[in-house]
Amino acid sequence: MINDVLKVLNILDVNNGTSTGQSHFSSNDAPIKSIFSPVDGALIGKIKYTTTEEYEKVIITAAEAFKTWRKLPAPKRGEIVRQYGNLLREYKEPLGKLVSYEMGKSYQEGLGEVQEMIDICDFAVGISRQLYGLTMHSERPDHRMYEQWHPLGIVGIISAFNFPVAVWSWNSMLAAVCGDVCVWKPSEKTPLSAIACQNLMAQILKANNLPEGIFCLINGDYQVGELMTKDERVPLISATGSTRMGKIVGQTVGARLGKSLLELGGNNSIILSQHANLDIAIRAVVFGAVGTAGQRCTTTRRLIMHSSVYDKFKDTVVKAYSQLTIGDPLNPQNLVGPLIDKDAVNAYLNAIEKAKQEGGKVLCGAEVLTGAGYESGCYVKPTVIEAENHFEIVQHETFAPILYIMKYNSIDEAIALQNGVRQGLSSSIFTDNLQEAEAFLSAAGSDCGIANVNIGTSGAEIGGAFGGEKETGGGRESGSDSWKAYMRRQTNTINYGKELPLAQGIEFNI
Repeated sequence: MINDVLKVLNILDVNNGTSTGQSHFSSNDAPIKSIFSPVDGALIGKIKYTTTEEYEKVIITAAEAFKTWRKLPAPKRGEIVRQYGNLLREYKEPLGKLVSYEMGKSYQEGLGEVQEMIDICDFAVGISRQLYGLTMHSERPDHRMYEQWHPLGIVGIISAFNFPVAVWSWNSMLAAVCGDVCVWKPSEKTPLSAIACQNLMAQILKANNLPEGIFCLINGDYQVGELMTKDERVPLISATGSTRMGKIVGQTVGARLGKSLLELGGNNSIILSQHANLDIAIRAVVFGAVGTAGQRCTTTRRLIMHSSVYDKFKDTVVKAYSQLTIGDPLNPQNLVGPLIDKDAVNAYLNAIEKAKQEGGKVLCGAEVLTGAGYESGCYVKPTVIEAENHFEIVQHETFAPILYIMKYNSIDEAIALQNGVRQGLSSSIFTDNLQEAEAFLSAAGSDCGIANVNIGTSGAEIGGAFGGEKETGGGRESGSDSWKAYMRRQTNTINYGKELPLAQGIEFNI
């Protein structure tokens, strides 16, 4: 099955991981990386990592393409993005299957990720006609002032394994309509999905006689990404990943006074009020906690329940977990797939052990699955642990399906617990009490970039700006006015008179 998918996506012969459009820079000396599926442990393919010499060729090619791309009217750039979105519609099924097989998320989530790419293409096409500036009145007579936006140049995109293609599209489609060119370094754990996206884009560029360097791809580990973060020719680095990685990227880019857009770790919670509709809350909690096997930055990691509903809802959660089907994510009967690799499995086990050492009580899960159907060694049981918010392990983001549950007695206490972590990405409250909902959304409420009422922490739509505060990095991607991150603002003043009055009434006569 997967070979058919690779053939359709034109990546059966994956002999290189460095690409600008339809051409490849190849090197016999490049390190070779084998890509194994967490679904069954099978070898999917091998790619060559990008060498320093190849990286240099990519940057030069991208910089040259920028000279052409920035002059193309923004609506024309939007037309290229529109064509790409339509091509994604044609290839949604095979690309969704590849994402599922290479990363391990369910097939439905794989399809959803490709749909997210399609959605952001539609959004970006609209933005291509809305790159609005401002006009303002000058204090000087016969003067006009306005602001306009110009493209930055090369945008470096570093994406994570959990969303192998969607996060790239959030950045690249908006950057493209803004007039930027993009160099993409995907996770070394999921490069084949990236190569598939690149090959599809190459078709669009070739059909429109556009430079191949508008969308570029490099592959490798942190050393390849480091080439970009240190490169002064790349004015913006958009990086998605762990807080640890983000701090390194931010410091490196900041040292050269470049711009960075960081979307980092989350430690997201759902507050369950005594006024909540428990029937809808249980679906949100379980999907938020176990979707993508707990490997979303918006995964629900803490459930903060009012003491009056704690025991009842705790039992409901444990019962729901006992009914989860775990296995091959391409089988629609399975709700939970594997973790990305055995390192992730070890992190899962270590987190559970630390929670127990700190006084946590495991209510269900805490098991690595073995036997038929679990040969890859990457399948684990979603786990629920009674814990306290101050536990060191609870303060830490573990990329695995572990849900910590705890009690509260007042809404102020619940909000304090929600905010009492270093991360600030997504948050949610389930309540039918208007005052509680508004308190949660107020300036004294959730300190996260995303705050929801009666929906979970996961599953953001592309129309809203996505990102968070504190150690989540402060960046915003995808919707709203996030396009401004990919452009530089310029203030213009035009004197159409015959005199030269100075601002603030300053006199300077010679």
